[in-house]
Amino acid sequence: METQHLVCVGCGNTFDFTVGEQQFYEEKGYTPPKRCRECRAKKKAEREMTAREQESGHYHGAAHFG
Repeated sequence: METQHLVCVGCGNTFDFTVGEQQFYEEKGYTPPKRCRECRAKKKAEREMTAREQESGHYHGAAHFG
């Protein structure tokens, strides 16, 4: 096994998927990441913000217009 160089679907940049990360993902049964760390962190923050907005009743997503 060796470090893989993957392309992020979020920003298009190449990022390293190290041997240690590959082993961790394999042990957990995860598929390889599609996003770099920065884009994963951004996506997670967006999900958390949406969840907080839904809890507070201030969410204005598509679900409210259907």
